[in-house]
Amino acid sequence: MVATPLGNLRDLSPRARDTLAAVDAIAAEDTRHSQRLLDAYGIRAKRLLSLHQHNEQEAAGKIIEMLGNGQHVALITDAGTPAISDPGARLVARVREAGYAVSPIPGACAAVAALSVAGIVEGGFRFIGFLPAKALARHSALMALAGERDAMVFYEAPHRVAECVADMVAAFGCGREILIARELTKLHEEIAAMPLSEAGAWFAGNDNRKRGEFVLVVRGADAPDGAEAEALRVLGLLLDNLQLRSAVRLAAKITGMPRKGLYAQALKQRR
Repeated sequence: MVATPLGNLRDLSPRARDTLAAVDAIAAEDTRHSQRLLDAYGIRAKRLLSLHQHNEQEAAGKIIEMLGNGQHVALITDAGTPAISDPGARLVARVREAGYAVSPIPGACAAVAALSVAGIVEGGFRFIGFLPAKALARHSALMALAGERDAMVFYEAPHRVAECVADMVAAFGCGREILIARELTKLHEEIAAMPLSEAGAWFAGNDNRKRGEFVLVVRGADAPDGAEAEALRVLGLLLDNLQLRSAVRLAAKITGMPRKGLYAQALKQRR
């Protein structure tokens, strides 16, 4: 599993370069895109085959057959680390199930690159990747994450990023900090941190800010105070005996806590 540059070709590690030059075959998400990387380093692949989200199971069978014949195969995706919101996880599972070793050749990963400049000291992080494309499903997914204490890392497409941030404001409130990382390591790299309440205006201020590939890092929820902790305890008890909406409505009446926040916590507990 060979990590490749996000954009800047100089980010390919020497070990990754040596591995790609040595293996018997390279499986690539987009062979035309990957050929440009190989050409830049003078790597002549003995065999270049396609493995993407639509043919991963079929391609995995071919790769396992090659491994059975004593060959070595490397997997690369268009950018970053394979299997991180990219093809590769199914291949790894099948190769390991077939009894063959899988080795990581680490390198660039957009999520980790964005976290490294987020300045979030406390807690860990939760990698979410891409949210659902449809608005209702995306809103539900974000509401279920509203109580998450750790920082959350999202990937988003340029044509949906402004809508996604608006949904984050609705689900998380205005006060959370968000880091917007656009076009990491590329010519037009842009990194900006701000309260969620200002993110919509940031995108509206310049159409170029909606172009490229995005990583969004959102600070986690604050730890509950005594009143919130008690509300969550009451909610948990009610969820054991009532339907979700009924439990939320009654918990809000008993504790005086906002229904929206309790609903998000209820979704999280049920899941």
